[in-house]
Amino acid sequence: MTTALLVGLGGFLGSISRYLIGLGFGQWLAPAGGAGRFSLATFTVNVVGCALIGYLAGLAERSVGVPAWLGTNAKAFLMVGVLGGFTTFSAFGNETFQLLKRGDPLGAVLYVGATLIVGLVGVWLGFRLASG
Repeated sequence: MTTALLVGLGGFLGSISRYLIGLGFGQWLAPAGGAGRFSLATFTVNVVGCALIGYLAGLAERSVGVPAWLGTNAKAFLMVGVLGGFTTFSAFGNETFQLLKRGDPLGAVLYVGATLIVGLVGVWLGFRLASG
C-alpha cells in the first residue's frame, strides 16, 4: 500500500509539473499568429522525461555505486509516479530501449509501430465516436 501511495503522490507531482511547463511554454514561447507545427511543450516534456528515466534506469542497473536512496519505493515514486505523471512517453522510450538492449530489435520496431498506429487509430475512433 505504501508503494501505491508513493506512485500516486509522484503522479500528482509529475502531472502538476507537466501542466505548469505547458502554461509556461504557452505564455513565453507561443509562436506569433497561432500554433506551430507541433507542441514544443509536449516535445520538451517528452525529451526531458526520457533523459531522466534513462538516467534513473542506468543508476538502478549499476552493480557498484547505486545510491542507497534508489530502492524499490524510490524507483516507484520517481519512475512510475513522477515521470509517469510527467510523461508516459518516458516509459515508452525506456521500454523500447530495454528491448534493443536485450537484443530484440524486431520487438522494439513492432512495439514502436504498434504503439503509434494503434494509438492513432484509438484517437481517431474516440474522435469519431464523440463526433456522432
